[in-house]
Amino acid sequence: MHWGSRAVQGAGLALGAGAVYYSTILPDALRLGLSVAFPAIMVGARWLRPAGLVFPARVVTVTALATWYVTDPPRNDRVWAGEYAVPADAWRVGDVVHVHNVRNFRYRTETDYIPAWYDATYDLRRLDRVDLVTSYWAGESIAHVFLSFGFSDGQHLAISIETRRQARFPYSTIAGFFHHYELFYVTADERDLIGVRTDIRRERVYMYRLDIAPAVREHLFLSYVGAIHDIVSRPVWYNTLTDNCTTGILARAGARLRYRFDWRVILSGHTADMAYDMDLLGPYDPKRYPDYDALHDASRIHRAPGAVIGPDYSTAIRATLPPPEGPQP
Repeated sequence: MHWGSRAVQGAGLALGAGAVYYSTILPDALRLGLSVAFPAIMVGARWLRPAGLVFPARVVTVTALATWYVTDPPRNDRVWAGEYAVPADAWRVGDVVHVHNVRNFRYRTETDYIPAWYDATYDLRRLDRVDLVTSYWAGESIAHVFLSFGFSDGQHLAISIETRRQARFPYSTIAGFFHHYELFYVTADERDLIGVRTDIRRERVYMYRLDIAPAVREHLFLSYVGAIHDIVSRPVWYNTLTDNCTTGILARAGARLRYRFDWRVILSGHTADMAYDMDLLGPYDPKRYPDYDALHDASRIHRAPGAVIGPDYSTAIRATLPPPEGPQP
């Protein structure tokens, strides 16, 4: 019991110090100083005299930290890293969705790019496919997961739920558990959002067709449109556990894509496997792809050496992927 109590106290100190260290407090010297001060006060309180002051001192310190944390507001007016500097906006007028600032960067390297955005309109009556994209950079358990919406006129709009990183901070996985990143919808051309992963970073990228009814497709797309518009004026915090790239897809999808608890939501590299078990992929030919492993292997996007990200990129990356079988909804 004594060891367990010490472990809980240690975890509490680490969480409190982490909340301050990974916060957005300025200047940095104050942020770093407070991250040291919190555990120092909590530990040092044990030597206060009279001894009756120890508990009140710790309660006041924890209360002050908790009050600050729950009232710490997300913001849109920070100095952002270049790829997150310009947010999209989206709104519906009748059967047409207008998107302002579709990102379409041209990359020389991952960090050397030519920024570009454009405005576009998308006809809901032409929305005829949704593709699930998973991108792996190390191992099989963790992947970045996002969706791309396809229209019968050849348009594609890829939308990725990501961390909005400030220019002054490097990326940190641990930071995503605290109030460090605002949530951001990268709303982009496939040549940007998928192309940077297939051709520049050389990640292992997979694409699967989602087998969902037209009404669900439209609901899913419009839920993204609404969320993109909302955070322009009402920013929200990103959280690795509760609001990340995978949970954001499932929570906003509704109908057959309703969120449900599954360990594969956290280990995002298995998201497509979960979708397969939920009968959300395809439909694919069961003779050619009798199980998920066969479908997964066939769904990897392969880019030829020397391939160029051009106007036909969306068509090219789908050319060798498994075609869905039978009539599509």
